[in-house]
Amino acid sequence: MPEITATVAVDAMGGDHAPSVVIEGVAAALADDQSLAVLLVGPDEIVSPHATERCRPVPASEVIAMDEHPASAVRQKKDSSIVIGCKAVRDGRADAFFSAGSTGACMAAATLGMGRIPGVSRPAIAAVIPGAAGPTVLLDVGANADVKADMLVQFALMGRAYSRTVLGVAEPRVGLLNIGEEETKGSLLAQEAHALMRGMPGFVGNVEGRDVPAGTVDVVVTDGFTGNVTLKVLEGLSKVLFSEIRAAVSETAVSRLAALAIAPSLRRLKGRLDPDAYGGAPLLGVNG
Repeated sequence: MPEITATVAVDAMGGDHAPSVVIEGVAAALADDQSLAVLLVGPDEIVSPHATERCRPVPASEVIAMDEHPASAVRQKKDSSIVIGCKAVRDGRADAFFSAGSTGACMAAATLGMGRIPGVSRPAIAAVIPGAAGPTVLLDVGANADVKADMLVQFALMGRAYSRTVLGVAEPRVGLLNIGEEETKGSLLAQEAHALMRGMPGFVGNVEGRDVPAGTVDVVVTDGFTGNVTLKVLEGLSKVLFSEIRAAVSETAVSRLAALAIAPSLRRLKGRLDPDAYGGAPLLGVNG
């Protein structure tokens, strides 16, 4: 048996189609990576039947629903799958925690359970956006709807570190999302953040919404409200675009024949621009 190099705690009850889809995903991941082990967290009757040498069940008697208040649910449901999964990381039993459940509950449980990295006021969710010039890290995309300027500076530093260490960009360029490139543009928050970021390694100034998919910079920083809207618009546009392409190449016999000729190119394009290619989004700034 290969050496186990990573153990991931997985919330079996997270997501709209849990637990079946989650368990299927765990099985696929274990089959794909022989050095991976999983702690499958959830009600005992659900997780125990799936115990294997590399998939260990961890009972959790409670589940946090998507519509519950995140912080209150985390405090009240100490034995929920999200809280228990985060504790597994805190206690060193797992190297990471994954959930497709409540984003707010995951952030609250991670922050309360693991703590923050020194110097970080608020953890941020980072999404990798595929684009014409390569992937761009966009953060925050939903953890913090209201922020202060110094938090955006922290987001920039975390995003730059993530781009460098995970995506392999040697010197990531950072842009502040705004409504214009000039430093005097935008809200008071954007202007104050720009002033604080000036002189920071890699900071190139303001960028606009069109720069996110274009890959003008490697890291785009904004508040969680704006970032989430931006992310959802890009995801929706991508799905509409590929749907329209499929409809267009299926209209006539001639277009279907032409589609066969360009099918490899279309598949490569989809692989390059599909938002699902990068999977979930990491929570940066927690001590785990």
